[in-house]
Amino acid sequence: MSGHSKWSTIKRKKGVADVKRGKIFTKLIREIATAARIGGGDPESNPRLRLVVDKAKAANMPKDNIQRAILKGIGGGEGESYDEIVYEGYGPGGTAILIEALTDNKNRTVSDVRHALTKNGGNLGASGCVAYLFQKRGVLQFAIEGLDSDALMEAAMEAGAEDILEGQDSVDVVTAALDFDSVRDNLEAAGFVLAESSITMEPSTTVELVGKDAEKMIRLAETLEDLDDVQNFFANFDISEEEMERFV
Repeated sequence: MSGHSKWSTIKRKKGVADVKRGKIFTKLIREIATAARIGGGDPESNPRLRLVVDKAKAANMPKDNIQRAILKGIGGGEGESYDEIVYEGYGPGGTAILIEALTDNKNRTVSDVRHALTKNGGNLGASGCVAYLFQKRGVLQFAIEGLDSDALMEAAMEAGAEDILEGQDSVDVVTAALDFDSVRDNLEAAGFVLAESSITMEPSTTVELVGKDAEKMIRLAETLEDLDDVQNFFANFDISEEEMERFV
């Protein structure tokens, strides 16, 4: 979970998530509309839509906003159609980066992504240059407060989870992408309350960043997250706790 989880931790410490809630909602609306357009407007029969609706609820998006986004996707409202694009490239210190975008203007998006990478010590690469370093995984996150961690771990392993990672504030249950839905459903049926869930790209190797490279990587992460067209990005950087303290 290096890179993505490190950035999530830094964001929480800096309070970035609260400051940028409006931008988060804009991205979620795009993702909901796209999922509904591709797989239909019923979350129970559209796993992709269910995942992003759960993400929207975790971000405290109002139900009306969610429903309007679904209607937009299935044709019940006016709105643009977005193309899904994955960019690959390199960041500071030779880190590998995958960037997932939803865009109505490919030329604008590739220009923005290239500029973000170049400005922060990276560069855009060819398709396939780093994708082989990542494997799709599901992550189910449970708040640690009031949680019976031992019971969760036992239930998760019985449900087919691959790993359990216990942090300071949460316990993450890691699954194979194909097992994500069944593990989530089994744990919820067992009474465990899910805080967040996501499909992530886990790197097979990591690059330790320190000093200027670590600083540039954090700036790059902030810049990419600021881009409206960028939905997610994954990188194989690792930054120590001591280094992370410099950025909060």
